[in-house]
Amino acid sequence: MTDVRQMTPEEEDRMIEDAFADVLNGYLRSNHRKKVEIIERAYRFAKEAHKGVRRRSGEPYILHPIAVAKIASQEIGLGSTSICAALLHDVVEDTDFTVEDIEQHFGHKIACLVEGLTKISGGIFGDKASAQAENFRKLLLTMSEDIRVVLVKMADRLHNMRTLGSMAPNKQYKIAGETLYIYAPLAHRLGLFAIKTELEDLAFKYEHPKTYETISRKIAESEAKRSAVYTDFSLPIKEKLDSLGLKYEAKARLKSVYSIWNKMETKHVPFEEVYDLYAMRIVFDCDDPAREKTICWNIYAAITDLYRLHPERTRDWISTPKANGYQALHLTVMGPDGNWVEVQIRSRRMDEIAEKGFAAHWKYKIGEGDEESELNAWLRTIKDILDNPEPSAIDFLDTVKLNLFASEIVVFTPKGELITLPAGATVLDVAFALHSEIGMHCIAGKVNHKLVPLSSRLDSGDQVEILTSQSQSPQPEWADFLVTAHAKTRLRAALRKMRQPIMARGRELLREWLAENNIPDTNAVISKIIGTYHVPNRDELCYQLGNEEIMLGDFLVKALRKPAEASGKTGIIGKILRIGKKKSDVPTVAGGDNLPAINPKEIYTLRCDDRGNANFCTSDCCTPIPGDDTLGFITDAGKMEIHSLDCPRAQLLKAGYGPRIVATRWENAGAKFMVRLHIEGIDRHGILQELTNMISTHLAIDIRKLDIEASAEVFSCDLWVRVVSAEAVDDLIARILSIDGVKSATRIQ
Repeated sequence: MTDVRQMTPEEEDRMIEDAFADVLNGYLRSNHRKKVEIIERAYRFAKEAHKGVRRRSGEPYILHPIAVAKIASQEIGLGSTSICAALLHDVVEDTDFTVEDIEQHFGHKIACLVEGLTKISGGIFGDKASAQAENFRKLLLTMSEDIRVVLVKMADRLHNMRTLGSMAPNKQYKIAGETLYIYAPLAHRLGLFAIKTELEDLAFKYEHPKTYETISRKIAESEAKRSAVYTDFSLPIKEKLDSLGLKYEAKARLKSVYSIWNKMETKHVPFEEVYDLYAMRIVFDCDDPAREKTICWNIYAAITDLYRLHPERTRDWISTPKANGYQALHLTVMGPDGNWVEVQIRSRRMDEIAEKGFAAHWKYKIGEGDEESELNAWLRTIKDILDNPEPSAIDFLDTVKLNLFASEIVVFTPKGELITLPAGATVLDVAFALHSEIGMHCIAGKVNHKLVPLSSRLDSGDQVEILTSQSQSPQPEWADFLVTAHAKTRLRAALRKMRQPIMARGRELLREWLAENNIPDTNAVISKIIGTYHVPNRDELCYQLGNEEIMLGDFLVKALRKPAEASGKTGIIGKILRIGKKKSDVPTVAGGDNLPAINPKEIYTLRCDDRGNANFCTSDCCTPIPGDDTLGFITDAGKMEIHSLDCPRAQLLKAGYGPRIVATRWENAGAKFMVRLHIEGIDRHGILQELTNMISTHLAIDIRKLDIEASAEVFSCDLWVRVVSAEAVDDLIARILSIDGVKSATRIQ
C-alpha cells in the first residue's frame, strides 16, 4: 500500500476521487432509486469541510466518511439518504458548519440523521472515541426515532475498528472493549451478522493479540485437512440436491476466531478439540417466497436421508423467525469422520437478511411484516426505557443489555399467539408483555395448564395463561425476577406512582417541623438533614419520613442551629443519642444499661446471659455470635446494634457513620445462639442418622431444625443448631467433615 505521506497533492486527490467513485458505482449497482446528484453534492460538501484535516494514520480525513458511506451502502444495503448522512456525519462535530447548514443544503431527513450521528460522535481524533453509557443512551434515543442512525453508526464503528492499528495502545484496548461490550451485541440484535462477526474478531484481535495470532495460525495450518473433510461430507449432499433440480450455492462457513476462542473458554478445551469449526451453508434461489419453506424442508429431507440427524439440534427459524428477522432451517448431522456438522438452509432472500439485517427488508419491500413489527416492538421497548428518568446511565445500560442481547424463547398464549421473550423470562414478564395493567394485577399463572407462581421461569414452547386480581398491586420484590426491560420499566413507574402519597405526607411533615423550629427551608439545611440520615436525595428523605422509617428529633435542631458545637456531651455522639425530649426518654435495651453513657473511645463489652438478657441487639443482615469479630453501631433509637466485621452493611456503616461506630468485645455467660450450617456430600444409607447422632449425642448440641434433600447420588442439608461460640461452630464443622461421604460443611451467615 502506498504511503499517503509520500504522495503529491494530485496523487492524493486522485486517490480520494477513486474511493468516492467506488461508493457511487456500488450504489448504481443496487436497486435503490438513483439519486446520484445529491450524493455527489454531499461528497463535495464534506470534502471541502474536512479539507486539510488528517487522521492519525496520516491519510486525508475525507477518506473516513467515504469508507463509512461504502460500508453503509454495500455492506448494509442503505440508500441515498443514509449515504449522504455517512458522508456528512462528522461535518457538524468537527467543523464550523451547523445542522441548519446541512438542512439548508440537503433537506430535513439528511439533517436529522446527521444531527443524530453528531449526538453520539466520538470526535475525529478519537479523544472522545469511547462512547460511555450516556453516549449509548443517546444512540438508542436517536435510534428509536430513525433506525438508520444506528445503522450508519455501525458502519462508522466498523471502519474505526478496521483502522484501529493507527491508534495508541491504550485507546485500542478501550475502544475494542467497548465494541465487544456494546456494538457487537447491538449488531447481532439488529441482524447485522457479518458486521457483528467482524467487530468481534477485530475487538478480540486488539484485546488478546497473541491468542488471536495463535488461533489464526492454527486455522491456517489445519485448512487442508478441514477442506478434505468438508469435501467428503458435502459431495453426497450436492449430488442429491442436483438431482432435485435446485439452483443453489453450497459452501463451508468457518467459525470466526472469536467464536472459536469463546468455545475453547466455555468448554475448557484446546483448539484441537473444537470439532465444529465449520458449518455447511446451502443458499438456494427462489423467485416465489411462498415456496421457500417447502424447498427448505425438501433439502432437510435429502440431507437426513444421507446422514444421521441429531434429534435435539434442529432449529426451525422459518416458522418462527428470530426477533432480529433471521430466518433459516438449521439441522445437525453426523459427518463421515464421526463429528457433528451443522447445516444451515436458506433462500437467497433469507441469506441477505441474515447478513445485512433489517436494511435488507427494504430491498425486498417486505414493509410492515412480522419481522419489522418485531423491530418496532423492540424500539418501543427502548422508548419505554428512555422515558424513565430514574436510573443512572450505567443502570440503564445494564437494563438495556439484559433485554437487548439475551438469547430468546417463544411462548404461546391460550389463543395460540406467539410472544418472543429473553431467555429466563418469567410468568410476570408475559403478563407485562400482554398489557401493563395485566402485569400490575397478576397473581399467578398457568404454564401448560399447571398453576405456578409469578416468578416461574419459562421455556420455549410453554403455553402461558395469566391469572389476575384487582386486589393485587405491584410489589418492589418483583424486580428481583423480572427479566424484560419493558416490565422492569413499567414496574418502576408504578412503584414511583404508589410512593407519591407517602412522599407528599413526608413533605408536609418536613415543612411543619421546619416551621415549628424556626429553621429555614434552604438547600444547606436540607443537605445537612439528608447527610445525617444518609439518604440519597430530598425525595427519599420525604418518603422515609412519610413512611415513618425515620423521625426528625431535637438533636437535629441543635445541630442545624449550631453546627460547630464543642465535642463532649454536646458533640456529635451526644446529639445523635439524645433523640427524646428529656434524658428519661432515651431508650435502653435488655440489661438496663443506659446507652448515652457509652464512651465511643472505649471498647464496649457485649453481655448476654442464658435467660436471653443482652445489652445489644442484632440486625437481620448478619448473625454474629461470641467469638466473631464484631463492631457496634449506635442506632437512631439509641440501641447498640452489632454486626460482623465482614458484613456488607458493616462496610457501609464504617464508611458513612464513623462517629456512631463502637469497638466491642464479648463476655458470654452461657447464652446459646442459633447457627445455620449447610452440608453437602455423597448420599449413602445411614449417613443422616450418623450425622444427627454425632451432633446430639456425642457433642450434646441442640438441633433445632433440619432440611435435607437427596437427588440421585448426592445430598444437601441445612442444619440449625444452638451453640455457645464461634469456636464451637468450628469444632462442629471439623467433626462433620470427618464423616465418610461429607464433602463440604459451611456456616451460613
